[in-house]
Amino acid sequence: MNAASHLPLGVEEVIDCLNERWGVSYDLQIVVRNKSLYLQVMWAYLEQQSFPLDEKSYKIHLLEVLEIVNRLGLAEEVRKWLASTSEKPRTGKAVSLRLDAPGLKGEFVL
Repeated sequence: MNAASHLPLGVEEVIDCLNERWGVSYDLQIVVRNKSLYLQVMWAYLEQQSFPLDEKSYKIHLLEVLEIVNRLGLAEEVRKWLASTSEKPRTGKAVSLRLDAPGLKGEFVL
């Protein structure tokens, strides 16, 4: 196990991973569906002319998403998933990872 496996996920690490994996900086979202929490890699990306955020706002948004992942203790699970998923976001279809963490129950999911 490498030293990064115990570290929280950082914005630059995720951007690098997204770019290595798919060649662009996809948007990430936390989504609640049927009382479950998901991390989704959306089909929109920073380099797109129509993307609604500038680079600074995009990084702030990623920081907010990653704060949830890190507080749930799922940094390593997300890190491995981002590096290994065979799916690719495409228009209208995000790539989803269900976030399962000890203690994550209905009180977190509104």
